[in-house]
Amino acid sequence: MAVSVVDASALSAVVFGEPDADRVVDQLAGNALVAPSLLVYELGNTCWKKCRRHPQSVANIRKAFASLSRFDIELVDVEPMAVLELAEKQGVTFYDAAYLWLADRLQVRLVTLDRRLMR
Repeated sequence: MAVSVVDASALSAVVFGEPDADRVVDQLAGNALVAPSLLVYELGNTCWKKCRRHPQSVANIRKAFASLSRFDIELVDVEPMAVLELAEKQGVTFYDAAYLWLADRLQVRLVTLDRRLMR
């Protein structure tokens, strides 16, 4: 089975029903999913922001966030110094570098909606 690293931008689209959800689902289909453990915190922060912006939809947004448990994603810890070096070298945030580092470490594809990371 193929393995893909999935980042918060891609998984957020699926979890919260954003416009690119179908494209992400197609890219993830049939793959074992792996992500840095920070994925949960990034999605939690996205949920929090959506709840603040759309207080009338809090129940639905929280329900969508709870659906994260239906995804079988292996969460792994990254090597902080290696990620920091990659962030500095690539000019990206530490968070983004964590996904890049993991994809490189596993020699697998990174599924993201972040155009900068796609490059």
